[in-house]
Amino acid sequence: MKHHVTAGVDGSPESRAAARWAAREAVLRQVPLRLVHAVDWPLDPVLPGLGHQNVDRWADQALTEAAQELHGRHQNLDITTRCLTARPAAALAAEAADAGLLVLGSRGLGGLAGFIVGSVAMSTVVATDTPVVLVRVADDPEDSDGPGTVSNAEIVVGVDIHEACDRVLTFAFEEAARRGCPLRAVHGWKMPAAYSYVPFFDPDNERDIGRSVTHMVDDMLLPWQHKFPGVSVSHNVFIGSADEHLVRASQGAGLIVVGRHVRRSPLGAHLGSVAHAVLHHAAAPVAVIAHG
Repeated sequence: MKHHVTAGVDGSPESRAAARWAAREAVLRQVPLRLVHAVDWPLDPVLPGLGHQNVDRWADQALTEAAQELHGRHQNLDITTRCLTARPAAALAAEAADAGLLVLGSRGLGGLAGFIVGSVAMSTVVATDTPVVLVRVADDPEDSDGPGTVSNAEIVVGVDIHEACDRVLTFAFEEAARRGCPLRAVHGWKMPAAYSYVPFFDPDNERDIGRSVTHMVDDMLLPWQHKFPGVSVSHNVFIGSADEHLVRASQGAGLIVVGRHVRRSPLGAHLGSVAHAVLHHAAAPVAVIAHG
């Protein structure tokens, strides 16, 4: 078991919100928190025109201030800091390798506009198998619920009956159990392509397929319901795009959990279309879980 939570810190409001979110998560998990800043010398865009020594001093100060703020909110939390000289995405992915969770800040536009997911965050998400959570300033629990408190808003998890979702469901159920909040599974399905060529479509076929898909989702969730009997579970099965339903479900949710199928290609790792859409448009923190 990996025993700490890591958060990327760069002095921005988004990264401070991510650090506070990560601290709350570390307290929930009863594990240490590690704050990391990567200086991309000499290409760091945050402090153009400054010397190497000044950049290092600024980075150390950003880490120190973040750690001091979090110590003030969580006196018993074990917090360490690390300042690295490396490309941020590579450094964060390497730091995530021995962590249980990596938390990053992402600029929020509000409402359905959702996130601006920068190149560092996107590159880090696809470069690590560790669960990654992206947080906006608007998602900051310290602002919404008061210092150190935990929201009991439901967790929403996207499930795919055609994929092995064990890691995704384990993460979602464990988070719901820690928070004592409900869990809602969402699955979107489409009619088989062959039905578009049927001249006289019987609506009963659609209803039958919908019932069959619902049963498959029930069967998928059942082992985790037995393992986590204290978690209240519901599910919504829709005909249509899964990403649209997950984005709608994110309104008022405490966390959205989506899977990222690990695919290796000559062009490198990449996100699937559902995870990509949810990352950019969800109105809640988003956890991306690599699987399969």
